[in-house]
Amino acid sequence: MSNILNTGTEVIISMIASNLLAQFIKMVRYYAKTKKFSLKLIFASGGMPSSHTSTVVAMACSVGLVEGFNSTFFAIALCVMLIVMYDATGVRRAASHQARVLNDILEELFSEHPTLSTQKLKEFLGHTPLEVLAGAILAVGVSLAFHYYLLA
Repeated sequence: MSNILNTGTEVIISMIASNLLAQFIKMVRYYAKTKKFSLKLIFASGGMPSSHTSTVVAMACSVGLVEGFNSTFFAIALCVMLIVMYDATGVRRAASHQARVLNDILEELFSEHPTLSTQKLKEFLGHTPLEVLAGAILAVGVSLAFHYYLLA
């Protein structure tokens, strides 16, 4: 492996590729379900697989592959990864449920006066454990592919 990849380029490439692939999968799944193409999904949060998880798992895996799984760099990457994954399935998922309930309440309150409030809260913020797991598996695959095959 060349020296430039040891400086972090491999980590950055793996993170970006894993994120873009996760977002692309969301677009394909949406199209398969609705027969509509939505470019907005490239920047959307929520859904299958988790692109947040995919990004941080690719970072941690690539750091481990480049720097060693016994390095301080990997320990830091692992910490960030676990916080993001916990947040995706915990705090952000709870916020999604709350937004859904609030939207239902607002819809009922303003049903007789639709001009008073038409703005809805974003409901797709967090992830199910399965969406996070899928993002993690995708990221490990991308990181291993870049490390052993594409950037070797």
